[in-house]
Parts: sequence; C-alpha cells; structure tokens
Amino acid sequence: MGMLLLEAGKLTLDNAERVLRMQKDLGIRYGEAAVRLGLVSEDDIRQALARQFGYDYVQPGQGALSARLVAAYEPFSPQVEALREIRSQLMLRWFARGRRALAVVGADPEDGAALFAANLAVVLSQLGEQTLLVDANLRSPRQQEVFGLKPRQGLSDLLVGRTDLDAIVRVPGFADLSVLPAGTLPPNPQELLSREAFRTLHTLLENRYDVLLYDLAPFGYGADALAVAARAGGVLLAARKDHTRVADVARMAEQLVEAGAEVVGAVVMEF
Repeated sequence: MGMLLLEAGKLTLDNAERVLRMQKDLGIRYGEAAVRLGLVSEDDIRQALARQFGYDYVQPGQGALSARLVAAYEPFSPQVEALREIRSQLMLRWFARGRRALAVVGADPEDGAALFAANLAVVLSQLGEQTLLVDANLRSPRQQEVFGLKPRQGLSDLLVGRTDLDAIVRVPGFADLSVLPAGTLPPNPQELLSREAFRTLHTLLENRYDVLLYDLAPFGYGADALAVAARAGGVLLAARKDHTRVADVARMAEQLVEAGAEVVGAVVMEF
C-alpha cells in the first residue's frame, strides 16, 4: 500500500515512514494510519486498493477523460453498478459463446449510444479483458472527445493505408483498455466500411483483443451501422428514456437482423 501511494505521489518518503511508525505503534492498517495523519484521503486509499487488486479507475480531475465517463471516475456509483450488471449479461449471453466483437448503435445522436459504448468499454476492461473500443462513427465521432485524445489519425486512415496499428491509443490509467479513434472524416464512410479492407482489419483486431467494441454512427445517418454490425456479428441497441421512439428501435432491430447481425439486447438510459 505504501509503495502504491508513493508511486501515485500521495506520500513523500518522510511521510511514508511516519505512517509506518503509527501503523506499528497502534497495530492498524497502513491506509488507516495514513488517513488518521491527514496525509491522504479515503478516496486515495480506495484507488490504491483498486490498483493493488488490478481494478483500474481514476479520480475526478485526473487526466483528460470526460467527466461523463462515470465508469472511470465513479466505479462504485449506482450507475456503474448497473453497467456491471449489463457486462455480466453480455459475458454470459454473448462473449461466453466464443464471440469477441460487439457493436453499439442508437437511432439518433441524442440517444447516448457513444457515451454508453465508452463506459461499457471501461467496465469490460476492468474485468481484465483486453478491450479495444473502435470509433466506427465516421460521420460525427465522439470517442476522441470522451477520452480526451488529441486530433490524430484513426480508423478511416488505417482503412486507406495512411497509417498502421500505431493509431490505436492505450488509455492512461487503464492497463487493458485501448481506443481506435475515427480519424480523418471521409466523404464516403459507408463505402469505406463495406470494403474488404475493413473485413481484413476486423479479423486482425478480433485476433488481438479479448473484446472488440464498435461505436457506430446513429442509425438515422445511413447504412454505415449495417456494414459494421454485420461484420461484428452482434449488436446492442441503445435507447434514451422519453426520447427514443419505440418504432425506431423496432426498425433498427429489423434491418440489423436482415443484414446478418444478431441483436443481443437493448439498453434504455435515463439522463
């Protein structure tokens, strides 16, 4: 515990020795002694324990991640507990069947599908699954903003040979989470995602990662989602309470099944 707090910059060497002396004198845990001395907070101790047990998360204000990435900042909140329940269902009903890829799509940009996909990617990685989140929304990508990434090449550039797998970014603070941003916005996203290059890339990524999660363009933007979902094999529908029309969800499900994808389930969000 002391070493983790030192590495995180929460304690100096002198303070670490003060904590050790109190721990020995009172026969209490190291973290409890550090808190009693006022050197660290309860949040600092929880984060150190999380690192000790291989459970990555970051404290508010750390890094460039969006504050709406609650799975990264508030892993013990009710919202993230609900995410973990969804993760459990997916692990049992989809990934346990030997599947590695899953797509997430909503009917329109306000459904929150991109944010849900980002948070789902975090909780999947916290399970110890090597997880890659691919921003396959080549019309209005969101993952670069959510993960605080600088403008860079990504999926579109990779598909036309302008970059290589170095475009994939490992998310700081999360040992098992990486993101492939959308990259340069192309004039022909549907055609780009329907080409053999995407098929080849998908196979390569599926073999490299335990979980391959695609964030798709909203269904109302065109048929982009159909091409990617069919390649992934499974799709999770995202809807927003009091916003998404039931008829739109039914239409999405019908067209995705016709394209060859299996609708694994649907998630209704309230925000």
